[in-house]
Amino acid sequence: MSRARISIDRDFTISEVPRRLFGSFVEHMGRCVYTGIYEPGHPEADEQGFRKDVLALTQELGATVIRYPGGNFVSGYNWEDGIGPVADRPRRLDGAWHTVENNAFGLHEFVDWSKKAGTEIMEAINLGTRGVEAAREIVEYANHPGGTYWSDLRAKNGHKEPFDIKLWCLGNEMDGPWQIGHKTAHEYGRLAQEAAKAMRLVDPTLELVACGSSNSGMPTFGEWERTVLTHTYEEVDYLSLHAYYQEQEGDAESFLASAVDMDHFIEAVVATADAVRAKGRHKKHINLSFDEWNVWYSRPGDPDSPEYLATQPWQQHPRVIEDKYNVTDAVVVGTLLNSLLRHSDRVKIANQAQLVNVIAPILAEPNGPAWRQTIFHPFALMASLAKGQVMRTEILSDTVETSRFGAADLVDASITWDEESGKMALFLANRGLEEAAQVQVRLGGFDAGEVTKAEVLHVPSGLDRFAKNTLELPRQVGMRPLDGVAAAGDQLTLTLPALSWAVVELSVAKK
Repeated sequence: MSRARISIDRDFTISEVPRRLFGSFVEHMGRCVYTGIYEPGHPEADEQGFRKDVLALTQELGATVIRYPGGNFVSGYNWEDGIGPVADRPRRLDGAWHTVENNAFGLHEFVDWSKKAGTEIMEAINLGTRGVEAAREIVEYANHPGGTYWSDLRAKNGHKEPFDIKLWCLGNEMDGPWQIGHKTAHEYGRLAQEAAKAMRLVDPTLELVACGSSNSGMPTFGEWERTVLTHTYEEVDYLSLHAYYQEQEGDAESFLASAVDMDHFIEAVVATADAVRAKGRHKKHINLSFDEWNVWYSRPGDPDSPEYLATQPWQQHPRVIEDKYNVTDAVVVGTLLNSLLRHSDRVKIANQAQLVNVIAPILAEPNGPAWRQTIFHPFALMASLAKGQVMRTEILSDTVETSRFGAADLVDASITWDEESGKMALFLANRGLEEAAQVQVRLGGFDAGEVTKAEVLHVPSGLDRFAKNTLELPRQVGMRPLDGVAAAGDQLTLTLPALSWAVVELSVAKK
């Protein structure tokens, strides 16, 4: 049995839990929108065509902010195509995903859907094929009270009151050669700077996100961030990060240590941003928006891969990267969420990509049911229980040596404490494939009370680590009671099964 000791102290915290850390992403890609959140004629569709079963699962997931409408899609998208009478909206070719977009779902529909889901909107603008004027106009359309061309057009189209969208992304992955309208760091930095200034002339209350690197393996990583922030530092509030992870060639140990890479990525971007701050003698800090992250199995030859579909005839909303997630994936997602919480002093926004069908925690069949994937569970529980302060954790754990990320703790953790409710939540993962882990937690400055929740996700009896939830068996993998959790004084002890993710909630009192 492996062992770990975790220590916290009441006086050592990282930050308040940012509620926007539990965000998701809806892109016009595959079946995320059409037959995902929107399917008129479905037995569960409401009067606007929104799937009520998917809405209910979105609310259960606890997603707080949704990034829309892309993603690569946005770099070739005219936002005006998605407003006005649906019958009058144009059909367009979407070059990003080689599909036909009928624009039946657009900005008004997404605003209405978001209200029903109870989520904030994070709107992305097109800085690939569009520019400053289109950026200014969409803000006027969305947020200006009335009495101008664009705001009056919004009222004519059915929404007299402003949408009041505060959070905006200045393009998407503009460092990537795959991006429609790809730009150098200097070209993008200047365009983003001018777009930001124009948008804030319409609404000075906006919060703006500049594009960072698409991933830390980009050849321009680091220099891209430095150049973009040199232009935009005073105009933006956040810099974006994107990262996807997958198991490669059966190397489960490295895959399970993916959060080690996420830690390094975040810390490198923070260091770069702070170097620009120092050199430019800026007063504010730039925070981070990790607005795409997840497990994604990139298989270019698969029938639902973007690479394969690009060779096929143009289609409307084909199945694209509809990954089916297993127990191992759920444990990795839990550790990635831990990494985001541990860096919540600077990562203030995060969006798991995507919400439904496309590499998503929710799967939905056309004219059929919707269900939870394995990765749904750690996200939903952390979104529900992570409140108050993120505690600074010190972990002394047995380690595993990985080929990609070096040594990694076998036990990974994040902990939050909500003084108002008197509840503490521990989010724990055992990366060990074979052995259970005995964990001892020292709660410095606290007296442990009643354990109010103790649940674990691990390999179901008789199955293996590749077990997943399917249309036929939608509840095969889920949360189960975690037995043997003991709390007394300032100590908490428990045993994590091999390859597991667990949550423990308990009442605590300050000493």
